[in-house]
Amino acid sequence: MSTVEGDLLHTVEAGSISASRRFWGRSALWLSAIWFMASFVLQAVHELGWTDWGFANWRPVLYAYFIWAAVLCVTRVVIYGEAGKKALFVLPAALFVVSMVVFPLLFALWIGFSDWNLASSAGRRFNGLDNVRRMIADPFYANALLNMILYCLAIAVEYAIAFGLALLLNQEIIARKFWRVTFLVPLMLSPVAVSWMVGKSMLETRFGPIARLARWLGWENPSFFGDPLTARLSIMIMDAWTFIPFMMIMLLAGLQALSREVLEAAEVDGATKWQRFWQVIFPLMLPVSVTAVMIRIIFKLKLADIIITVTSGGPGGATDSVTSFIYREYRDRSNVGYGTLLALVYLVIIVVGMTGLMKISDRIVKRMTGRL
Repeated sequence: MSTVEGDLLHTVEAGSISASRRFWGRSALWLSAIWFMASFVLQAVHELGWTDWGFANWRPVLYAYFIWAAVLCVTRVVIYGEAGKKALFVLPAALFVVSMVVFPLLFALWIGFSDWNLASSAGRRFNGLDNVRRMIADPFYANALLNMILYCLAIAVEYAIAFGLALLLNQEIIARKFWRVTFLVPLMLSPVAVSWMVGKSMLETRFGPIARLARWLGWENPSFFGDPLTARLSIMIMDAWTFIPFMMIMLLAGLQALSREVLEAAEVDGATKWQRFWQVIFPLMLPVSVTAVMIRIIFKLKLADIIITVTSGGPGGATDSVTSFIYREYRDRSNVGYGTLLALVYLVIIVVGMTGLMKISDRIVKRMTGRL
């Protein structure tokens, strides 16, 4: 290791690394980092309109990031030798995630505080908190948030139905495998196909078979999507019909994994069917149930395709979810700035809400299973 060039890329033990090798490694790392940060700050200041100095777009900043990332990976080995090689197993993936998640998030934050309408020739302009004030005063966005709460509460009913079906299909019934496949059919269909098949065809006011049945039962004008209440219920039913099989299959897998010895012991002790369910099966199924409900909530928070296909948020925005509302803000009004801010606020609500919900559910599971 007599020359600096000769030992820079060799992987040696940390104690054998020369001072000059560390110096060159740290110098390269600092130079690339300063270059990257300087280009980022320069472009940000330029975008704010505070100076004419800057790039035409963010591409040079992205190149500076790639160079800094490559230098960072190499200098881990240069500075730390053999120990630095361990970081190379995760560092490229971490840097890729940063570029694919953190940068778009920062860019979205930037757009969220701008007045950017694609239909306007004014382009993108920073407008401070105007979008926030508009969001607070927007009754349609508030209605969409309220709808999301209602849609998520409907998961309790879906869970009860899915649990009942799972218990049924866990019994020795005739053609059990056939029924298991049959109940999974809705899950194989696209929500858009379900929307057209059920929403547009079966519930159609004039010719839909369900509308005709409703008239035969005495409902004079069965307009399922003309009234806010029935429109919301119709959306909930279509969404539930599609995704109940998903919860059912998870719960069924959990039921089949239960210990037979525990169930037989409860039966020998004289427990009734209800006692076996409520005091044995239900507590043991809580971890699976929480997982199924959490995943279902995540699906529900993205609910948009059925609404857009069937009602387009109507009547009067009554059935809008937050996702469909944001989508229509982009598509119909070309409001990129305002729509991006709504999406960011929704992301914060989801992260905070899901974190709180997971803590509460974890505490409930521990209490009911005797681990608290």
